[in-house]
Amino acid sequence: MRLILLGPPGAGKGTQAKRLEDLYGLKQLSTGDMLRAEISSNSDLGKKVESILAAGDLVSDDIMVEMIAHRITKPDCEKGFILDGFPRTVAQAESLDDMLENHKLNLNAVIEMQVNEEELYSRVQKRAEEDGTRADDNVEIMKNRMDVYRKQTAPIIPYYLDKTMLKVVDGMQSIDDVASAIDMILKID
Repeated sequence: MRLILLGPPGAGKGTQAKRLEDLYGLKQLSTGDMLRAEISSNSDLGKKVESILAAGDLVSDDIMVEMIAHRITKPDCEKGFILDGFPRTVAQAESLDDMLENHKLNLNAVIEMQVNEEELYSRVQKRAEEDGTRADDNVEIMKNRMDVYRKQTAPIIPYYLDKTMLKVVDGMQSIDDVASAIDMILKID
């Protein structure tokens, strides 16, 4: 099974990805983790990535897709994977589709975890107050992260909607209810 979980910060993607990993043997693939692992491996690709990042540049879509293509051949991805942090643009989504097709694979689902932003800000503020930290700082950080999500990642939602792959889950439900909704989409009992 091959999935993409989409949603803004605080939607619960990490929680659900971890659950899918633990229960079904899928592997959550974080592009940040993959970049660090590739550099640590000292592979040719890792050396290339390291020099790009050392120069302060962004890793190109081609290199990211090459890295994902290499990563999904590992034994821990045999049962499938969940992409986290990729794709973020339509160009990346198209490159990912091409790479998967070349490997005779496809995505099983793209699941968007929708949230109510105002309710998320309320949760962040309440949590901050309970922790004794400044709530306004945390809410402002969350608002900035939401803005980045809307500008950078949300534009791929119509791409997957047009391909009839996008499924939507109410991310404001309880963790168990979100899990059940995802399982229903994936037809997992």
